[in-house]
Amino acid sequence: MPELPEVEVTRRSFEGRIAGARIVGASLGKPLRWPLGCSVESLAGRRVLGVDRRGKYLLLRLDQGLLVLHLGMSGSLSFAPALPAGGPHDHFDLLTDAGQLRLHDPRRFGAVVWAPDDHAPVLDKLLGRLGMEPLADDFSLAAFKAGLKASRASIKQLLLAGRLVVGVGNIYASEALFLARIRPTTQARRIGPARAERLHAAIRSVLEQAVTAGGSTLRDFQAADGRSGHFQHSAHVYGREGAPCHTCSTPIAMVRQGQRSSFFCPVCQRP
Repeated sequence: MPELPEVEVTRRSFEGRIAGARIVGASLGKPLRWPLGCSVESLAGRRVLGVDRRGKYLLLRLDQGLLVLHLGMSGSLSFAPALPAGGPHDHFDLLTDAGQLRLHDPRRFGAVVWAPDDHAPVLDKLLGRLGMEPLADDFSLAAFKAGLKASRASIKQLLLAGRLVVGVGNIYASEALFLARIRPTTQARRIGPARAERLHAAIRSVLEQAVTAGGSTLRDFQAADGRSGHFQHSAHVYGREGAPCHTCSTPIAMVRQGQRSSFFCPVCQRP
């Protein structure tokens, strides 16, 4: 699933090229998770002001309203001067005078939703319960510590839930917990101030490194300009079960938490 770094990389890969463009037309393929919320014809003539991100949602800001895009489990965006005829897994096309934006999603868990403004009920439903932005200046250490102390969940599950901090997906949670020297099964409220501060810094550091590396391409992720990510090649623990820890040479272990695999070093990461 594309996580925050992949969505941010996608945003950066086409935001500068589509900003200021006028929409010529739009088309829908097979239905996605939620209805568009407007007619495709009504988008023609509107101008794209820019592209923002909230968690794993992209916000395509128009001079009238905005389009909210989510890549789902396996989706990706392409933006080019022109694209070939759409296939069965191409579900939304936005034609502008600067190029064509397309959502490709084989599993159809992605979404494109129109909202009239930032206060629309549909936006509150999609974004209203999201946690802090880990790459934003207001990623508060105090609020992060308070959230840990209030949770009985394991720290890995708390990070994945997205209610305290958004976008820390499976690979990035595993890597941040390794840097903070915390085992993923540790109960969140048992993490003391010093370890909480390390984890807060590690989350930001790992996500920034991932964005710089173009995200992670584990299967088929690519940015809107066609480039793949490379962060997975520098992972300390994720996907390395049985391989030696880069720090102490102990074999990396793996446990299942919910439906996800958690990778950790039994020596470097204490409960």
